[in-house]
Amino acid sequence: MSKVCDLTGKKALKGNNVSHSNRKTKRRFYPNLQTKRFFIPETGEWITLKVSTSALRTINKIGINEAINRVINNGKL
Repeated sequence: MSKVCDLTGKKALKGNNVSHSNRKTKRRFYPNLQTKRFFIPETGEWITLKVSTSALRTINKIGINEAINRVINNGKL
């Protein structure tokens, strides 16, 4: 399963581990993803999304319906 946020589209970034002797080896920076269930009152259904914690803060602020509408209309949150 991919590590991509369902709402914001955040995904892993590439970078380097840098040792004390300044040797560099490749590594990945993964987003902080949480699997969360949301209740949509209009339809009376629960949906499960894999969202980043920054998307969770946005959902808490504007609501799940507005967040989904922004993703549908703009392609991002």
